[in-house]
Amino acid sequence: MKLYIVSNRLPVKVSEQEGRLLFARSEGGLATGLDSLHTDYEKHWIGWPGFCPDGEECRRKTADELEALRFHPVFLTAGQIADYYEGYSNSTIWPLCHYFFAYTRYKASYREAYRAVNRLFCETVCRLAEPGDIVWVQDYQLMLLPGMLREARPELEIGYFHHIPFPSYELFRILPERAEVLRGLLGADLVAFHTHDYMRHFISTVERVLHLDFRLDEVQLGDRVVRVNALPMGINYDLYHGASQKPEVRAAVERTRRLFGSHKLVLAVDRLDYSKGILHRLWGFAAFLEHHPEYRGQVTLAMVIVPSRDHVGSYAELKTHIDEEIGSINGKYSTMDWTPVCYFYHGFAFEELAAMYCVADVALVTPLRDGMNLVAKEYIATKTDNPGVLILSEMAGAAVELSEALQINPNDIGQIERSLVEALTMPVGEQRRRIRDMQRTICTQTVDKWAADFLEELDATRRKNERLRRKRISVGTTAAVRAAYGRAKRRLLLFDYDGTLAALRPRPEDAAPTPELLDLLRRLSGDPANRVVINSGRDHETLERWFGSMPLSLAAEHGGFYKEAGVWHKNLRSAEWDGELLTLLQRFVAKTPRARLETKQTALAWHYRQSDAWLGSLRAQQLVNHLAPLCSRLRLQIMQGDKVVEIKSPDCTKGSEVERLLASERYDFILALGDDTTDDDMFRALSPEAVTVKVGNVSECATHNLAAQAEVLPFLREVTRGEAGPRTAASEGRKGLRLPLGFLKGLLKNNKTRHE
Repeated sequence: MKLYIVSNRLPVKVSEQEGRLLFARSEGGLATGLDSLHTDYEKHWIGWPGFCPDGEECRRKTADELEALRFHPVFLTAGQIADYYEGYSNSTIWPLCHYFFAYTRYKASYREAYRAVNRLFCETVCRLAEPGDIVWVQDYQLMLLPGMLREARPELEIGYFHHIPFPSYELFRILPERAEVLRGLLGADLVAFHTHDYMRHFISTVERVLHLDFRLDEVQLGDRVVRVNALPMGINYDLYHGASQKPEVRAAVERTRRLFGSHKLVLAVDRLDYSKGILHRLWGFAAFLEHHPEYRGQVTLAMVIVPSRDHVGSYAELKTHIDEEIGSINGKYSTMDWTPVCYFYHGFAFEELAAMYCVADVALVTPLRDGMNLVAKEYIATKTDNPGVLILSEMAGAAVELSEALQINPNDIGQIERSLVEALTMPVGEQRRRIRDMQRTICTQTVDKWAADFLEELDATRRKNERLRRKRISVGTTAAVRAAYGRAKRRLLLFDYDGTLAALRPRPEDAAPTPELLDLLRRLSGDPANRVVINSGRDHETLERWFGSMPLSLAAEHGGFYKEAGVWHKNLRSAEWDGELLTLLQRFVAKTPRARLETKQTALAWHYRQSDAWLGSLRAQQLVNHLAPLCSRLRLQIMQGDKVVEIKSPDCTKGSEVERLLASERYDFILALGDDTTDDDMFRALSPEAVTVKVGNVSECATHNLAAQAEVLPFLREVTRGEAGPRTAASEGRKGLRLPLGFLKGLLKNNKTRHE
């Protein structure tokens, strides 16, 4: 099995010099982390090689050399790089996700280039990947790719990891094509983030923009679920922890010590980016030197800034400000034998960087917003005999794991200043203890474990989707149910109403039966072999108004009322609702915009379908918490359904109504359909041999699944369209039969047992 890692860039950069191709390692935590990944899969990488070949011959030669390394290039034009990468990716998505709204730029050409390049990546994956292969899409430059792949190659196992922050709904909603981007991400089986905050923001945004409902960490889309998780990325711990033992690193350590002499070394390593808080860090260091003159000549700040997008306007402007600030500090405080800020505007080889980690007394990692930040983990991992202190922004994803760092708000210049003093005066014993505690965390949460956890979660999602698809009603299943329906002498057909026979509506009173539904029910109830029952939570007055003229059996308010032979019967006395209970419910109506209270004779229902998704869910949980002691005292049951909290007597359920029906008559065919958690009571009351169908989300209590309410009437029409011939039915049943073993035999035995 092959694992295709798909990212904007390959882990190598290619350049051409005098007709020769030169390969260099790509900068960045993603390339570094995933390139060192150990996995049992045959690992391939798809991405842009970092340059635009001049001519077809150069392109072919580049592709041949890269593919020998299992690197599959996606060649982009200079215009695509300008609009897709520098434009939409880094001038629209990047600032938006990092909360720099003022830097966000919108252009139609950016969006079109982004779509086109994502399509190019899709075509490359489709050309290479085979059924059973895993496609792991990386990061914000390719957010449309999972959806494109799902449409083109639905059999692929697709994962997506978002390596930058995912902003709150209030910010992401600003993006004009927000729905398109979210649908693209939901093409994956698993969408993962570095922290639970980003995961929470994503779920909230999907619920509000696409009006989909998550159940904990999952949302169902048709015949599959998409799972969302938080998986913090680690580093190759052994590589960094053992670095000081390498001769070339030891030599680099000696050079570094000679360079900085006896000065205390504060190290900062970043890409050039406004999200990294580089200017804030310099302002904090300037305040430190101004207010603590005793450290002048004693402490040096080594600023390593890796060039990145410096031809983008906002980045070029940032570099100018950084250069000016460093010049100002050095001009004000430097002496003949001391420079306060040593500035390196280039990347370092691993050996040189590891040496700086080893020597540095303090690592100053203070991004204003960061997905993870692996520099913090690399610094901690490299420490062995020599102590050190990590000053870490609480806005970095790594702050969740590295609780023993000195965590600061990077916008607070005074706090940066104070943390430097605290770090430089921290006892060596405490430094070592903090380092050890953080190393215990990052030595287990490595990049290999991160990848293994992701792939394990992805595989678990795949297995769940396979189980779901097995429950999904197929052509063969429908044929087998139709054959059993045609042979049966006495049938019981049980239907929930809202969400099953009729689509859910924001206003329940708008969900009146359509002419198409009424025609179907007339036909089914007109067959003397059928007993058709609408088993609903609706009030009986509404059901009577809609269906009273039909020869149907009706059950209302979860079995509190039922109608047989044209007569309504009441299972429960009409409730005299407790004043405290009504006051509580009305209070929650008042503080939840668009919520409403439905008062029935045997139940109370607090609906929040029209409310904001996040607020409605919050209020529902708060309401249940308030109701629990009160309903326990009043001997009432609390039921949480689809956007509704219902309070009723525990003596009647949809399941108790089914038991009543089965006690009065024998059936050799039973079909039950429902969409809500309350319908699970109905499914549980039936024997395993009954055909039970959950509409929407899959239920463990039902044997089959229809993905959407729109499929219900076509399914019922097909099942009941007439008795199939024995030969055809048998052959169709063998092709796709998914009914429980011993379907007819079990039904007969079950009903016989019930009545003996």
